[in-house]
Amino acid sequence: MATHDEILTSLTRLIEVVAQLRNPDGGCPWDLKQTQNSLTPYILEEAYETVDAIRSQDQTAIADELGDLLLQVVLQAQVAKDNGHFDLAQVTQNITEKLIRRHPHVFGDVEANTTEEINANWEAIKALENPQEAVLSTKLKKYARSLPPLTAAMKISKRAAAVGFEWESMEGVWDKFHEELGELQTAIAQESKENQEGELGDLIFSLIQIARWQGLDPVAGLQGTNDRFIQRLQLMEQFADRDLEQYSLIELEALWQKAKQHLKTQKS
Repeated sequence: MATHDEILTSLTRLIEVVAQLRNPDGGCPWDLKQTQNSLTPYILEEAYETVDAIRSQDQTAIADELGDLLLQVVLQAQVAKDNGHFDLAQVTQNITEKLIRRHPHVFGDVEANTTEEINANWEAIKALENPQEAVLSTKLKKYARSLPPLTAAMKISKRAAAVGFEWESMEGVWDKFHEELGELQTAIAQESKENQEGELGDLIFSLIQIARWQGLDPVAGLQGTNDRFIQRLQLMEQFADRDLEQYSLIELEALWQKAKQHLKTQKS
């Protein structure tokens, strides 16, 4: 593994390379025309690719994707510096100070021996840093604005439950799910597309409450379903003796069941 000095040298080299790419004198035309906003899709793309690599546990891929993600941080900081806003030093200083401030049980004299105590301290310190964010609705708006919808819905419901906006039992959660299912069925039969989408959202939100109560991760669950669907489709293509478009629905269902059984046998 690299030494501390080698890590700093490597990071300095990356900063220098990005600065050269953004240098009007001989830099890269593509990098030079980028803005903070134009680069945001790449932040999301690289973050998702990093998560995918971590899930695969391919350490070489993880290292590569973390590098791509780090590039986005350095590039954003360079764009900001070029526009006279801030630089990478301010970025790293801010996060370092924040980590120290929010870990008084490590860097101060506060005692916190459980995860619950640590989380409570973290939230209390955040509230002192930005009193407006202590307002529940403000915090929930931030989740809805900045997170993928499924992740936001889980965090929103957890926050609401923490202040007492919660069912008394799992039976109430199931009742809500069935209520929303009925409302979606009615909307699809009788109402506008806008109302149908609204009711669909309510039904999905109620499913997330079931996941929360059962300690399930809806994002991981949906990702698993996507992966299984693709695996089965790949097997269908392998089993098929012609393009899938040339099969009837009954024949496709038979291939689907064959693929399911094949994967099930492999796991057992």
